[in-house]
Amino acid sequence: MRSNYLFTSESVSEGHPDKVSDQISDAIVDLMLSKDPEARVACETMTTTQRVILSGEIRCKAMYDSENAAWAFNGGWAPGAKDEIERAVRSTVRDIGYEQEGFHWKTLAFENHLHGQSAHIAQGVDSGADGSGKDEGAGDQGIMFGFACDETPDFMPATLDYSHKILERLANDRHSGTAPFLEPDAKSQVTLRYENGKPVACTAIVVSTQHAEGYDEGEKEAELHAYVKGVVADILPEGFISNETIWHINPTGSFVIGGPDGDAGLTGRKIIVDTYGGAAPHGGGAFSGKDPTKVDRSAAYITRYLAKNVVAAGLATRCTIQIAYAIGVSEPLSLYVDTHGTAAQGVTDARLEDAIQSIDKLGGLTPRSIRTHLGLNKPIYRISAAYGHFGRTADGDTFPWERTDLVDDLKAALV
Repeated sequence: MRSNYLFTSESVSEGHPDKVSDQISDAIVDLMLSKDPEARVACETMTTTQRVILSGEIRCKAMYDSENAAWAFNGGWAPGAKDEIERAVRSTVRDIGYEQEGFHWKTLAFENHLHGQSAHIAQGVDSGADGSGKDEGAGDQGIMFGFACDETPDFMPATLDYSHKILERLANDRHSGTAPFLEPDAKSQVTLRYENGKPVACTAIVVSTQHAEGYDEGEKEAELHAYVKGVVADILPEGFISNETIWHINPTGSFVIGGPDGDAGLTGRKIIVDTYGGAAPHGGGAFSGKDPTKVDRSAAYITRYLAKNVVAAGLATRCTIQIAYAIGVSEPLSLYVDTHGTAAQGVTDARLEDAIQSIDKLGGLTPRSIRTHLGLNKPIYRISAAYGHFGRTADGDTFPWERTDLVDDLKAALV
């Protein structure tokens, strides 16, 4: 591994068109799980000028049942279900803050093309309720990665952590009225210089934020630039910003037209923003819009949880974990741990693999065991769909994969 280098990560705000789509898709997941903890959801959202379109498949008898004759007149939808879905969509857009001519929560056109889940997918996932003894299988094949490092108190790559926090501050100031000239769409990018493998300075900052009319010239532009520089200075560690730091604030000039009016948005296009900012491998599967039987989501959460606990336990300063599944099969095909040469004395990657698989309270790494241990069958997902799924604060039911309650178990398993 190189010890001296520059590295860059980006983030996008809750008002970015792809993130609007992610939040809508996860609002649908939350709605279905609030009706039925065993609901199945695969919801894709497209957003564009004054329009939101949902597609995908669900299984939630409280909302949709194509075999129920009483609901047949409504295409399988329970009475009022389609209205609930539309309300969830519009309230999500409203909460983000879109009340613009090109995208307004109240007046946008809405289309719902969700339908029932494929029976051929369901049969591979369902457990053996018929007495066959079959355990619940993974919702799809694939590889998932988890990662943690000691660069920040959140156990996240510093470049991504700071990129997220810059945009969170902009959003909070916009919602509170502290920065009324800001609009919802924004992007950030942070480049840090690493020495001996640790971040020591910021060499470049990029912040592009949608703004009110007039804030692209003169005194108002200067006000916006000064505000952004103040936010960045508050977020980054003291001494990281210097006279040598390169700044690009709204480098294209005017940014009044933004969000889905400026560019179409789709669920699942910001997978690197959602995870580790390019500092770790990615298996390719997105999170938003998927219920936790989909290992794209749940296995990525458990591998983050495991990697974070390895680093929090002081067993390594950097840890990547990969896990793989086959659709319809409950047990993972492989578990791989890589501490990148940073493991504590006496700790090896192979020993960590054995230790993880020996911890009884995990209950194994089957899809159902993961959901049970982390409590994933709950409506906790919309909040995760902006500013990263990882590096957040575990609070009650939310972000359970960020807990560090496995530290003692890992240490004990290595004795």
